Amino acid sequence: MRALAIAVLVTQALISVTGVIVRVTDSGLGCPTWPQCFPGSMVPVEHPEVATLHQVIEFGNRLLTGVIGFIALACLLAAWRCLPYRKRLVRLALIMPLGVVAQAIIGGMTVRVNLAWWSVSTHFMASAVLIWLAAILVKATTEGDRPPVGVVPTPMRRLLAVLVVVTAAVLVLGTLVTAAGPHAGDPDTPRLDLPVPTLVQAHGLLVMAYVLLLAVFGVWLRSARPTKALLKTYGAACVLVLVQGAIGSVQYYLGVPEAMVVLHVLAATLVIVVTAMLWVESRYRGPLPLPATEATAKESVTA
Repeated sequence: MRALAIAVLVTQALISVTGVIVRVTDSGLGCPTWPQCFPGSMVPVEHPEVATLHQVIEFGNRLLTGVIGFIALACLLAAWRCLPYRKRLVRLALIMPLGVVAQAIIGGMTVRVNLAWWSVSTHFMASAVLIWLAAILVKATTEGDRPPVGVVPTPMRRLLAVLVVVTAAVLVLGTLVTAAGPHAGDPDTPRLDLPVPTLVQAHGLLVMAYVLLLAVFGVWLRSARPTKALLKTYGAACVLVLVQGAIGSVQYYLGVPEAMVVLHVLAATLVIVVTAMLWVESRYRGPLPLPATEATAKESVTA
């Protein structure tokens, strides 16, 4: 079950990265219709107005959606068959295939509106939510189902809640920077009519707010008796957000080269994951429940 949950998380993050590859290579309309690639064909066909490479990149991204859907269904089946039956685990696993369907619909809408900036932003934010929930699913495979008890004091958990809100705001502003920037997914796609420098400054301020909140949490953490898992996750969060900030700055000053955009989105997905893990590691839901036979055996040995 855990391996499947990790596979769901990895593939959810991967499709965000392949999605940005579609965008920076101007392959967004490599398959100009949906759900078909071309009218009358589900697969790419030779076309004088659409380069073969663009078709391959866009169609490959669509195929990856199918792979993710298959893995998500396998994960749901594994969660359903877990003993003892765990409602929370099944609910989290159920979100994954439903999310894949929703993403496919959003992706189809994006193609049908010719990559309008708001549709591309919605597409990425939906992926961000699914990555977040997939990270929680991974954690759920190793913990119990009791009501969560704080590993850190309540004020620190509230600080983490603010950090989550800031993370969401950073991602939204990031999509707006992209919407106003040069990589639209297709050369003829209109861009968001807002000044890029202003959007970049707002995005940067939010990143600084994330770093500040993370630093305050770290200072507080020293006196909170945290678990080793929480400490490791915090360290990973510090490293990743600094790397992400550096990539973003270099990307902007170099004129937003394609490779840097891909790295920036990859780092963003990792920040989503590590922030989600900070959230779940700050709570304890008890040990993993044992099957009835093992629990009975353990009780008899104890007796």
